[in-house]
Amino acid sequence: MNKLAIRPVERADIQNLSPAPREPDWSWLPEEAPLAMPRQSLDAAVAARDVTPATSPRTVLMRRLTLLAGTVALAGLSAIAPFYLYARKGWDPTEMLAFGIFMVLITAISCWFVSGLMGLIVMLRGRDQADLRFAAHPGSPRTRTALLMPLYNEDARASFARLAQIDASLARLGASSAFDIFVLSDSTKDEAAADERSVFQAFRLAANSKAYYRRRTDNAERKAGNLAEWVRRFGGAYETMIVLDADSTMAGETLLRMIDAMERNPGVGLIQTAPVIVKARTVFARVSQYSVRLYGRVAAAGLAYWTGSESSYWGHNAIIRTRAFAGCCGLPSLPGRKPFGGHILSHDVVEAALLRRAGWAVHVTAALDGSWEETPPSITDFIRRDHRWFQGNLQHLGLIGAKGLSAMSRLQLLMGCMAYLSSPLWLASLMVGLFIQMFYPVDWASFFYILNPQFTPFMLASLLAGVLLIGPKFMGAALVLSRPAELRAFGGRRGVARGMAAEIALSAILAPLLMVANTKAFIQILSGHDTGWTTQQREADGLAWSDALRAMRWQMIAGVAFLAPLCVRPDLATWFAPIVLPLLFAAPIAVWTSRVRAGDALAAKGFLVTPAQDGVSVNPAVLHAPRSPLRAVAGGVLAPVVAPAMVPARAPEL
Repeated sequence: MNKLAIRPVERADIQNLSPAPREPDWSWLPEEAPLAMPRQSLDAAVAARDVTPATSPRTVLMRRLTLLAGTVALAGLSAIAPFYLYARKGWDPTEMLAFGIFMVLITAISCWFVSGLMGLIVMLRGRDQADLRFAAHPGSPRTRTALLMPLYNEDARASFARLAQIDASLARLGASSAFDIFVLSDSTKDEAAADERSVFQAFRLAANSKAYYRRRTDNAERKAGNLAEWVRRFGGAYETMIVLDADSTMAGETLLRMIDAMERNPGVGLIQTAPVIVKARTVFARVSQYSVRLYGRVAAAGLAYWTGSESSYWGHNAIIRTRAFAGCCGLPSLPGRKPFGGHILSHDVVEAALLRRAGWAVHVTAALDGSWEETPPSITDFIRRDHRWFQGNLQHLGLIGAKGLSAMSRLQLLMGCMAYLSSPLWLASLMVGLFIQMFYPVDWASFFYILNPQFTPFMLASLLAGVLLIGPKFMGAALVLSRPAELRAFGGRRGVARGMAAEIALSAILAPLLMVANTKAFIQILSGHDTGWTTQQREADGLAWSDALRAMRWQMIAGVAFLAPLCVRPDLATWFAPIVLPLLFAAPIAVWTSRVRAGDALAAKGFLVTPAQDGVSVNPAVLHAPRSPLRAVAGGVLAPVVAPAMVPARAPEL
């Protein structure tokens, strides 16, 4: 496919779209290379390019029909038991509501189960990179690439240490000259900005690639505006850009493979990697790390399999063709008031949809190692971050009908909404189901259901839903069991069994807490509350009891609220115990899961153990003569920043 044409930059475009900002007192920037980035329309009729990318799988339609058939079959099978239960004595409005909510939830669960099964089959067959065919040993890049790390009141030393790790990896491969590093600060706190400037000066002197720093004084449109401002000022000098988060790390081998794939496939606009979580220490972070490390690849491979060249973008650890992004990803401001109006918050999925609308291929890949991120250390930090994403994804409900989007883009916007709407739907399902049971007499056989060999329709439906929920976890374990070296890195079969048992149990305990938190966020968003833009907490050890009690008060109130109807139907207590008990003990759970000591104790006993991956790719790529290590900096200003990254633990060979 021929490269999509982008009209040349005109001076009027630059002036109208991005007036030259006034630089702050301190910055370090290259000569500007302007690139027009006009704002796109989501309402006016747009002639979408009817182009099938060259990297689109020939069998992609069959893959999607298989996903649809599997989803319908599993959802229909799951619906038999509740349909029989409600229909045997006729339907009333509450039963119709309960069945409708159940069908929405079970359809979404069935879809992800089938998608995960596809991913497992693809990875077991070694076909997870069949569409893009990443080179094992790519040559030196022929084009220039910008590494972009946006910052917002972050720990400067930790963020620059991650950049130093990437820079050292590129230097080892002899590829530093093909990359420029940009730190794009949106920090609003003067002390954070001062730290950034101080650490950057040392980093710039030591870096092998050219390094630049810019701090915006106007934080318009948050991260999306930060990146757009860079594109309009400097994007013309770079064929591709790699977007990072402040907690991102990527191996040089992975970067070179991505650039090689972009150079060989001129119709590809974006390649999104599937980052895994590293450096988790607390119990909560270790649960997230284990689940993503063991199961995440299967989910990503399944998504890549049936979306093909119409996949998604997660906002970081991805490579983007700069001119494609500039030509079709200028985001408009949504009409109406916040939280649904204003700037688009979850911009990444929308940008992927706009790239596809313009004819560019968008791929997700699970084939590349060497892509890492970190995770919040406690459930309260996770909830705070998640609420901002919740608001952004709810905005997508108004974008599903945008003109010219492909069916796959619309589906992924909907799936992003469902990822968060499932929590209030789950709570509504529990409440409606409990309300229906209030009209039936006490049945103590239900209390002892574990000892009762006779399965009721309700039990059958619950059992099947449970299998579909945890099925992808066993798929991830099956993949690890098929790879002897990787199995050893996970601690062998016993280590995998221990890790899975701990992850499933802890995830089940944490799920009701997240259900109530997301339902509360849903109500706040609908009432017009804007989540704002807060700094992410990336490192902490232990949540104070006062903070836990305040943060978890609604969870504990919900637990008490469930006790009232259970006093009328005590025979249902064993069914609702997995929901009610975590809610009642929400504060102690939040405190315990936030502690590093508790997380280290679990790991010492063989629970939630994952392969060590701290910044070195598991597969060598380019065998150029390595450059010398980072030069010493007078006074040792950078030493505490880069020293841990210079000699990372070697990841296990997979």
